[in-house]
Amino acid sequence: MLVYANGQGAHLPCFDSTVATLMEMRFIKLPGNRDAIEVVERQRGPDIQRAPRETGPTLPHDLAHAAVESALGIVDGFWGAVDEGAVFEDFKPLDPNPRHRRSELKRLSAVGEREALAEHKVSWAHRVWSGQRTEGRGLGASPLTQNELECASSALNVAYEKWKALPVMGRLVWRWAPDLRRSC
Repeated sequence: MLVYANGQGAHLPCFDSTVATLMEMRFIKLPGNRDAIEVVERQRGPDIQRAPRETGPTLPHDLAHAAVESALGIVDGFWGAVDEGAVFEDFKPLDPNPRHRRSELKRLSAVGEREALAEHKVSWAHRVWSGQRTEGRGLGASPLTQNELECASSALNVAYEKWKALPVMGRLVWRWAPDLRRSC
């Protein structure tokens, strides 16, 4: 199922879900090769935002997470944790209302084993997709099968094309479904 398009930004595909509300991630393309993120309608916790930071040579790192975690059906990675209420280092409540300051207590400075495995898979998929080295000192073996690499690369291609096509100040909207089915 494709997520609706409303003319305000590019919408990426997500999969049908039994959940009534899906978390929405808004990746905002800023001037100077920077990006920001707004996250709304999480299962737990207030709406949050991440301050602008450098995008890098291809696409925002957190967008790569959304693409790969969705394509591989990883529900307990970075975006799954965010949907469940986790607030990572540089995210803050979207609404500065003092009642949301308690969410700061749930801020995570470290990730659990499952999130670390998801990070490893996303980083490896991005490394292969972007043509970085995959052999040599400090890299170890791939955590992904060949089929998973192909699937992740395809998802990264779609995310990259959507990101590249956005004008400055454009928004790429991704709906997260916590019970995703593998797309390939």
